[in-house]
Amino acid sequence: MLTRIALLFSIVWLTRLTKPWFHIGDHGVSGRDIILFLGGLFLLAKSVLEIHHTLEGAAEPRSAPVYSSFVMIVTQIAVIDIVFSLDSVFTAVGLADDLPIMVAAIVIAILFMMWLSRSISAFVDRHPTIKVLALAFLILVGVALIAEGFHFEIPKGYLYFAMAFSVGVEMINLRLRALMSRRAQSDEDSGG
Repeated sequence: MLTRIALLFSIVWLTRLTKPWFHIGDHGVSGRDIILFLGGLFLLAKSVLEIHHTLEGAAEPRSAPVYSSFVMIVTQIAVIDIVFSLDSVFTAVGLADDLPIMVAAIVIAILFMMWLSRSISAFVDRHPTIKVLALAFLILVGVALIAEGFHFEIPKGYLYFAMAFSVGVEMINLRLRALMSRRAQSDEDSGG
């Protein structure tokens, strides 16, 4: 949680760098534009690769070198945590404009993850379309960040509505699949 909040502060500071660093034609490119663009690309790449991995299955397991140094192990864990927390930090930056709201979102997300991790993991294992839906949300946020990097702002209300609508449709689909499964089971039990 502390790593994510520190990362959030640094990214928010970088996204406030609005003075152009260089120009491409008539378009000034600032540090904020670069961070938003790269953050959006990161979310897109990570989400698309994860969806591909989910659909195609895991690749051959790779053997990783083993380092015996305690400092090296701690450093590797820290770097992995930063890389895997970038999506939540960029998502917070992409969905909110105020730093206190972003910090609160990260703290609440971490607390919920700690409290609900087992039940959410079991739920996602039973319903893999939920994972794909969450990854699609990250793609949506990534596209919004890239657009904002090009000075085209997608209203946040549109993003929230699209996400809420998608979750509603998926909940209906889950309920429908459960009903159809129960009907099929009762038909088998009754011999029909």
